[in-house]
Amino acid sequence: MSLPSLVALPSSLHSLVSRAEETFLDALRDSSAQAVEAFTAWPVSRRDIFGRVCAASDFVSEQVSRDPAMLLSLASAGLLERGLKDGEMRASLAEALADCADEDDLARRLRRFRTRQQVRIVWRDLSRQADLAETCGDLSDLADACIDLAYGWLYERHCAQFGVPTGRRSGEPQHMVILGMGKLGARELNLSSDIDLIFGYPEGGETVGARRALDNQEFFIRLGQRVIKALDAPTVDGFVFRVDMRLRPYGSSGSLVLSFNALEQYYQDQGRDWERYAMIKARVVGGDQAAGKELLEMLRPFVYRRYLDFSAIDALRTMKQLIQQEVRRKGMAANIKLGSGGIREVEFIAQAFQLIHGGRDLSLQQRPLLKVLATLAGQGYLPAPAVDELREAYEFLRYTEHALQAIDDRQTQMLPENQTDCDRVAFIMGFDDWASFHKQLLHWRERVDWHFHQVIADPDEDEGSEGETLVGGEWLPLWEQDWDEEHACRQLADAGFRDAHAACQRLAALRSGSQVRTMQRLGRERLDAFIPRLLAQAVEQDDPDLVLERVLPLVEAVARRSAYLVLLTENPGALQRLLELCAGSPWIAEQITRFPLLLDELLNAGRLFSPPQAPELAAELRERLARIPEDDLEQQMEALRHFKLAHRLRVAASEIAGTLPLMKVSDYLTWLAEAILEQVLQLAWRHTVARHGQPRRVDGSLCDPAFIILGYGKVGGIELGHGSDLDLVFIHDGDPNAETDGAKPIDGAQFFTRLGQRIIHLLTTQTTSGQLYEVDMRLRPSGASGLLVSSLSAFDRYQSQDAWTWEHQALVRARVLVGCRQLAADFEKVRAAVLGRPRDLDQLRREVSEMRAKMRDNLGTRATQAGTAENAFLPEGEFNLKQDAGGIVDIEFMVQYAALAWSHQHPQLLRYTDNIRILDGLEQAGLMTGDEVRLLQDAYKAYRAAAHRQSLQKLPGVVSGDQFHDERRAVMRIWRELGLS
Repeated sequence: MSLPSLVALPSSLHSLVSRAEETFLDALRDSSAQAVEAFTAWPVSRRDIFGRVCAASDFVSEQVSRDPAMLLSLASAGLLERGLKDGEMRASLAEALADCADEDDLARRLRRFRTRQQVRIVWRDLSRQADLAETCGDLSDLADACIDLAYGWLYERHCAQFGVPTGRRSGEPQHMVILGMGKLGARELNLSSDIDLIFGYPEGGETVGARRALDNQEFFIRLGQRVIKALDAPTVDGFVFRVDMRLRPYGSSGSLVLSFNALEQYYQDQGRDWERYAMIKARVVGGDQAAGKELLEMLRPFVYRRYLDFSAIDALRTMKQLIQQEVRRKGMAANIKLGSGGIREVEFIAQAFQLIHGGRDLSLQQRPLLKVLATLAGQGYLPAPAVDELREAYEFLRYTEHALQAIDDRQTQMLPENQTDCDRVAFIMGFDDWASFHKQLLHWRERVDWHFHQVIADPDEDEGSEGETLVGGEWLPLWEQDWDEEHACRQLADAGFRDAHAACQRLAALRSGSQVRTMQRLGRERLDAFIPRLLAQAVEQDDPDLVLERVLPLVEAVARRSAYLVLLTENPGALQRLLELCAGSPWIAEQITRFPLLLDELLNAGRLFSPPQAPELAAELRERLARIPEDDLEQQMEALRHFKLAHRLRVAASEIAGTLPLMKVSDYLTWLAEAILEQVLQLAWRHTVARHGQPRRVDGSLCDPAFIILGYGKVGGIELGHGSDLDLVFIHDGDPNAETDGAKPIDGAQFFTRLGQRIIHLLTTQTTSGQLYEVDMRLRPSGASGLLVSSLSAFDRYQSQDAWTWEHQALVRARVLVGCRQLAADFEKVRAAVLGRPRDLDQLRREVSEMRAKMRDNLGTRATQAGTAENAFLPEGEFNLKQDAGGIVDIEFMVQYAALAWSHQHPQLLRYTDNIRILDGLEQAGLMTGDEVRLLQDAYKAYRAAAHRQSLQKLPGVVSGDQFHDERRAVMRIWRELGLS
């Protein structure tokens, strides 16, 4: 929202202005005549703001009357009309503490500094010269400066008294690390926040330099107590910040300070869900910043799990229920933070997504709530309109919170009960009266509450019902074996299972299997909650037997990682999509069972069934990898693999659902490979250059990278299938003899060979998420015996002088996938020259026919003489979609033959590498009739569609002989008409 409006001061507050001005003038007169003159010389606009601020805030009115010189000095320094520069708050406090005499003096100076800054901040906030971000930022800077400078001042005196704490292992001096939690950690402090802190120190040891050594922990406990006293203890000058240490391990009963090892051990072994929630916003606010960064890295795995953690929602739901009970018990419905639709609910929404997805999506690993909300919209976790509403509501609630606290510098989020304070709040918020303000407040709280229930609501809660009903509750007795097998089978049969006994046996095998028997209590509870839901949704499917057969292996695979069961329990839509996809394809069922992290993709139906276009695909992968440190190869490899698995699932799901036709399936799978290869090349290039420096071209210029990856076969022809490997060839344009310019120089030939090896390593290495692709490099010059990477000149020489006809056939489908643009253009010229030369057509027909005959003999269906015998067309016969006569390879060979035979006269035949568009080119050149082209294209698409279906069903590319009669005979006829045998 925009800043609250400045409205006219209501008549009910006029008396407060008069009283404040009178009291302030009395204080000025008691001070000096010059002070009165300075005030009366203020511009009218500032005098007007003085009245408005004092009418709204008793705190400001009282403080400036107690110390009028403080307000005059703020005004004369221009600090009422401008914001602070970066570092100005800390520099001002450092100057104020410069000649501090003792701890009492430290306490006094800290409190006076805080009062001065608080008056300035409230003044600018209420006069709308500062927005929410500035106010929260100034308050957080104030806290950071007070904490760290107080700590630094006390640390020196503490060391002088007890010696310097020293690490037993490192021998290095030790400093404390002070973590700011909650709003302080996120730099979102409100006008009267307390500060939640946790103290730690790097390692055990004892002090050095004092008469009696002190254990490091004891040293830091005493120091921590002094820091708290300096900030928290009330004196005649007030306090600096109320300090809350209850978020530390074991709460109030735990040690005030723990070593890093003890902190890590605690969170690893005993950390609770609410502590994960609290730790999201943890930030180093004092002490040793470098060590603090190490500590936060140590604790990151506790906060952000590598898997999707939907158990976080249940934990947040429980926390919210406890808060609601407390709100009801204390009659706090008017609390704008904890009550329904309050600030805490907006925080819970954001942090639910952070805890669930943050381990995998690094963009969610940030502290400020508004930035997290923006990320939720940008990454598609929440619709943009929902995020806009939450942001506006949150800002309105935070401005209201500041209005409540500005009145008396009191930590409160309760709406006022007396009329004067109601008028003040409405005035501060820019409303003419309390009723108008309250109506708007209720609107925003209702919207927040609605969004909260969309994210956090229990799937078992029926809207509007008081009690709880378990979804699928009718299946619970069967799962828990409350009924005998006969009764269980009858229930399954009545629900639609064809083989109720087999279904019963499958469930019994799961229940008695080692994975389930060794589950911990919490995991077993999650499984017991999930299975009834699974059965309730399975019986809604057309074939519940098949669904159960394919889904139960997944359940068994994730039984020990029960967070996945929570994901499906919390998201009925995801469970439904899982069952539909598994029913549609055993290949999908197997993929999800092998890689349960793919369950994440089922959460958003819009994303699942709408794969992105090529530019968005490449941009998404670039963005994902950009969030990973450049030196974290393991995480980069996992990110690449997860990206491939996720998008391949989305393509398969779209194909099953019928939202993506065959040609588009191949397009998407090819775009996916290209996006991955682009990033793999960059990773491999960075790694190889980092070790050896950049290679040079023949003219001495640096390569950048002067390297391309060629795609042959299916990837070259833009015809990738779900399980396709990649036929690749690497070409470079560097000087093979010139050395690289790095610390460990090697010659160019070695450099590009290592680059190629690195690319293959990144693509083929098996990790927990599998490998990216199988890679076949045998189509390179001289095949397996040739160099892994060829220079373009060597490639040209080989193709022009030594290559076989079948290698030129393969070159018809070759294209540049990724790499240097200039080298790509040069390669296209070489390809055109090689393929476009005149040929002896009789010899070409003979060589193409001989190669095809060899393939049929070796790879075709033997029982039908590779589809040429009479029995090839009988139902009991088999037709190999790819290798038998009249199949896919026959069409590909005809297209390749045509390109080689006629491209010297019709170079446009070389423009494309895919069969469909080359066939279009043959028609346009008048080399084939339109009927022939359409026939071949339709047959080719039909065969490939059937092969895709077979692949998704985990079946070989073979169908019964009574299929595709017309297509096969037509393809064989055209084959003969071209003179091929």
